[in-house]
Amino acid sequence: MIIAEQPQDEMACRLGADLEGSFEGMMAVYQDRLFAFALRLSGNPQDAEEIVQDAFVRSYRALSGYPAERIAGLALRPWLYKITLNVFRNRARRKIPPVDSLDAWAEDGIRPEPSAPEGDRPDAEAARAEQRRELGAYVAALPGRYRAAVVLRHVAGLPYAEIAAVLGQAEGTAKSNVHRGIQQLRRSMPAQDSIER
Repeated sequence: MIIAEQPQDEMACRLGADLEGSFEGMMAVYQDRLFAFALRLSGNPQDAEEIVQDAFVRSYRALSGYPAERIAGLALRPWLYKITLNVFRNRARRKIPPVDSLDAWAEDGIRPEPSAPEGDRPDAEAARAEQRRELGAYVAALPGRYRAAVVLRHVAGLPYAEIAAVLGQAEGTAKSNVHRGIQQLRRSMPAQDSIER
């Protein structure tokens, strides 16, 4: 089922009017985006899942304590990204060791290979996966202030005003951090003639 995104203010108004009935719909709209954001920050799908789950739990607890007028006035998207970022930062400070899902291992102890989409050549899919992995590693190596800004802008697609709200900084600082992060990525990545810029 595909959930169409509603304008933020409309969704916030619905949450203010009926938190219990509207929270699941809000989760359906934002779970994939927050997961992609958390995945880029953490580099681990299992950690990203836990981060997003924790972020939704924290957001629900916070909303439960807010009056309806405050909920209706929330800038919902940057508020959710900020909670997700804070959960990631808290986990990073605690240095939780990485966990590998037991479901990912076959009965014979061999991890199954991910299947390529039908009609895709395996070598082309492998090359794309390798490029994504390498880019993810370069992004993960960025200093935290640049990494969060770059991921919010180029993965989550947030406008600079919302990035500034998520990161708690001026819009000019957010723009600067995105720009500096991209510049640092360009300097750290090897030149690749085959990739168009």
